[in-house]
Amino acid sequence: MYKRQITGCGNNAELEDNHTVVKTDNGEITADDLYVELRDKYGISVLVDMIDHQLFDEKYETDETEEETINAQIEQMKSQYNNDDEAFQAAITQYLGVENEDELRDLLSLEYKRNLAIEEHVQDSITDDEIQKYYDDEVIGDISVRHILISPDVTDDMSTEEQQAAEEAARKEAEDLIKQLDEGADFEELAKEYSDDTGSASDGGYIDYFNKDDNMDEAFLNASIDLEKGKYTEEPVQSSYGYHIILKVDQKDKPELDEVKDDIISTLAEEKLNDDPALMYNALIEIREEAGIEFNDDSLKADYDELMQQLIDSVS
Repeated sequence: MYKRQITGCGNNAELEDNHTVVKTDNGEITADDLYVELRDKYGISVLVDMIDHQLFDEKYETDETEEETINAQIEQMKSQYNNDDEAFQAAITQYLGVENEDELRDLLSLEYKRNLAIEEHVQDSITDDEIQKYYDDEVIGDISVRHILISPDVTDDMSTEEQQAAEEAARKEAEDLIKQLDEGADFEELAKEYSDDTGSASDGGYIDYFNKDDNMDEAFLNASIDLEKGKYTEEPVQSSYGYHIILKVDQKDKPELDEVKDDIISTLAEEKLNDDPALMYNALIEIREEAGIEFNDDSLKADYDELMQQLIDSVS
């Protein structure tokens, strides 16, 4: 989020009607006087918000998803202060510079819309070559497998040596089962008898079709991908659950590029933003430039450039 900050003076943008806004016996305060004072105290933070409201409020109309997201954020914030309204109010004023929950919602709404704009801008920058490379290297067809899991009999009160011994015993049992398979044993029957995966053991260790975007252990997933259909792993595969013997049952053809193109673009954009945190600020700079942003006040332009650089430096 953008924070309020003190900014320096520069060339002023003259108001066409520099009328007197306040008069006392000691003198008067003109519209120019007020503009300079407000600009120097709050100018750039308020101005950037105004610019982005103008750019994004109409383009990204508030919908149910945004409202649910903001409600969840506020509830999470309140929970940090034990739902103490007074403590919550003091915190959002001190740290976010907002006076009440309505102002907080407006701030969160702007951040939500900024994120939508950033994501869209980065997605638009993804090239066809990048999409094709990801498709060729990363997209696979759905996989189904059978597996036998041998979990080490480990407890928290065991010594390190005892835990290592339990790990070794589990691995040895998995290796023995692979030898039985090599000698012609039936995989499904071994799974029913020995597998510690209670969810699949009764079905011969069967795990229905899955892909990379499913919540699979990385070692298990990679071993499943590498296997040929009908083959099982020649060595136990260690995961956070224990030691697996995996039999590849089937793998479907990978989907056509057109079917997954949108997903690939979203994934690549997310990767770019994760790999380069400064990209979000550079994207906003580019979005504003594409919208024809021009400053008629040299001081505000300098302050804007300084703010953007500070934000980029803060994540670099």
